[in-house]
Amino acid sequence: MDEQDFHLLQVLSRTRNITHAADELYITQSSVSKRIRQMEKELGLTLMLRSRQGVQFTPAGEIVLQHVRNVLQELDTMKQELSLQTGRIAGTLRAGISINYAMYRLPDELADYNERYPAVTTQITTANSQHVYSMLLANQINVGILRGEYSEWRGERILLAREHICAITSLQDKDTPLSGLPQVSRPADDDMERMLAQWMRENHLQSSPNRISVNSTATCMAMVERGLGWGIVPEICLGNFHGCVRPLYFANGEPLTRSTFIMYTKQALELPQVRVFIQLIREHNKLRQEKREDT
Repeated sequence: MDEQDFHLLQVLSRTRNITHAADELYITQSSVSKRIRQMEKELGLTLMLRSRQGVQFTPAGEIVLQHVRNVLQELDTMKQELSLQTGRIAGTLRAGISINYAMYRLPDELADYNERYPAVTTQITTANSQHVYSMLLANQINVGILRGEYSEWRGERILLAREHICAITSLQDKDTPLSGLPQVSRPADDDMERMLAQWMRENHLQSSPNRISVNSTATCMAMVERGLGWGIVPEICLGNFHGCVRPLYFANGEPLTRSTFIMYTKQALELPQVRVFIQLIREHNKLRQEKREDT
């Protein structure tokens, strides 16, 4: 067993799913299964039980998993202590990033981070904000970038942006009332669902019998661009959208907005690789704001 095997077991303990673990580690499902079999053969024990519902660690697997976590923690501590001797930032950055932020902001930021700090091992998980928040609470990640308020969070947080939520239609439907078009809906967290429900009530809009349900913002926008209906999406997604955009307002004139925060604990801030990640994200965010003000 090596460090890659340890990371695989750690991801499997969190996802409890071979497919999700393979996606997160950018390897095939067959490679995951093969490595599990090799570890079980090496140890002479069954580490996990597999079924259609996912994987479940056996008692022996749970023992191995606990030692794996300890070993990975010791490896990370060793890398950090050695980096202090050389003046080079190393260690492991464990970050959870909301899906929309990961799609529209993270690639440039992460590429910059990897270029500046090549000795840091990055473990990035993209998920909906509620899942990222759960990972923060469970101490599975050092830092999270989440969309939504999460006012109950007792750690540190920095506001990165507060953007409009917008109704979108195709250019050909720009003069058509929304009530006359099918709605292309997509999943949202509980807070956003409540705000959208309030806005629709105030605007006397009801779900169309021709409602189209999709699983992503990108699919929603593609459907709308083709004239298949109207949708509601955050401003962060609209850089390459070709259609009609209308920021949403409640009846009292208050805009419907979405906040993005970077969140972490004070303990995580003691890690150099986390400190410089937060600093880099803030730098990129400031540059975007300055660019927006200049246009």
